[in-house]
Amino acid sequence: MKLKELECCLQQVDVFEKPKILLEQYPTSPHIAACMLYTIQSTFDDIESKLVADLGCGCGVLSIGAAMLDAGLCVGFDIDNDALEIFRRNAEEFEISNLDLVQCDMCSLDSDAYKKKFDTVIMNPPFGTKHNQGMDMKFLRTALTMAKTAVYSLHKTSTREHIQKKANDWGVKMELIAGKNYRVNLSRQLKHLNTDYTFFAELRYDLPASYKFHKKKSVS
Repeated sequence: MKLKELECCLQQVDVFEKPKILLEQYPTSPHIAACMLYTIQSTFDDIESKLVADLGCGCGVLSIGAAMLDAGLCVGFDIDNDALEIFRRNAEEFEISNLDLVQCDMCSLDSDAYKKKFDTVIMNPPFGTKHNQGMDMKFLRTALTMAKTAVYSLHKTSTREHIQKKANDWGVKMELIAGKNYRVNLSRQLKHLNTDYTFFAELRYDLPASYKFHKKKSVS
């Protein structure tokens, strides 16, 4: 599937009807989702025929995109039943069968239950603002535990230095990769973990104001 075709399909995915502030529910745009997933597959071959986890999956745009790129199975994890209900509806409308859902709190998930169970983890986690300070790093740490091969995660530009520090603490090497087919920047990070190699990527994008307390029209 070509990039434009994937983005066109993802534009039909329903998003949050009433986003919840405490859960930091921001929809991942079809453009960013398509660019992210297309890069993961075309550059790293980490989706097709792979067992993929989508942490904080929300309404399922990343999971559905991964399924369209022929993931062996994509499992979405989210705490919010309302979001998962929209996810189920989206999956039914697209008639996609290589998807599964798990309702759980990622912060209290038994790490051993899913340790090294997935080839690839993808996610657009909570940014760790307001009442959820540090949540993004908790998601990232959990993802690194769950993945056998690779983790791809979206983060705010303003947290890059913090992520770099954590990467250093975890023994992760970062390098910036320029996307060839679209105007985004891709950061590739390599972690040596028990002789296995784990990658996670950072895409830059603009997030429009979604709640009344947002003072800026958008942030990156």
